[in-house]
Amino acid sequence: MVAKKYDVVWTKRSQQHMEQIFSYINEQSPQNALQVTEDIILAVNKATTNPEIYNPYKYKHNNDGTYRAFEKHRYRISYRYKTNVIRVLRVRHSSMEPKEY
Repeated sequence: MVAKKYDVVWTKRSQQHMEQIFSYINEQSPQNALQVTEDIILAVNKATTNPEIYNPYKYKHNNDGTYRAFEKHRYRISYRYKTNVIRVLRVRHSSMEPKEY
């Protein structure tokens, strides 16, 4: 049996978050900036064969189970999967207050 492959789509907001993360870390360590952003991207790509690999997003009201989130390098990445697409919604530092919606 072949696993279904999901495409990853980064929203404009999540792309901006990643750029901000890279810029912030890059001020102190270009090597770490590259490593952190690559690790986040790899962790998201890990969900392409099984989008339920990460836990349901606990800050989403009425979550039907398609909203998921995980933490990597103290950043919380939230995404939603539908049909054959994983849409990355936010990338926020875990010390920031999460938005409940």
